Amino acid sequence: MRDLNKLKIYLGADHRGYRLKEKISQWLFEWGYSFFDVGAQNLDFKDDYTRYASEVASLVTDNKNSKGIILCGSGVGVEVVANKFDGVRASIGKTAEQIKAGRNDDDMNILVIAADYTKESEAKEMLKVFLEAKFAGKARHKRRLKEIEKIEANN
Repeated sequence: MRDLNKLKIYLGADHRGYRLKEKISQWLFEWGYSFFDVGAQNLDFKDDYTRYASEVASLVTDNKNSKGIILCGSGVGVEVVANKFDGVRASIGKTAEQIKAGRNDDDMNILVIAADYTKESEAKEMLKVFLEAKFAGKARHKRRLKEIEKIEANN
């Protein structure tokens, strides 16, 4: 398994994201990443995305050197839930280029995948970029993240 400075990866999905989550866990394993799958552990058509999104977001908040990957059908529900947690910067992935910009400029720490609208090949490419791209840490980017922290503190 890759050490990657002890990077922790947390993965979660509801029933609509379950099959793609299983593929993602396979890719993470093949690529040598250490990760924790919060569920769903089986296909349950009655489960709710809120459970998995909040668990991943909470773990990412509590573990500074971590990233999360969450899935649901549209991606919107899990993104909304995750962004309720202070310090979480979750975004729906559309393209590898967009994910790279999100990591570079905004230090995006949770990748959201809309399972109903994302092909496996697109998800794989976005995942790889999400895991490998770095936060540029430019002054303007840091300033904006500080502004976000102030907003979080006041809400």
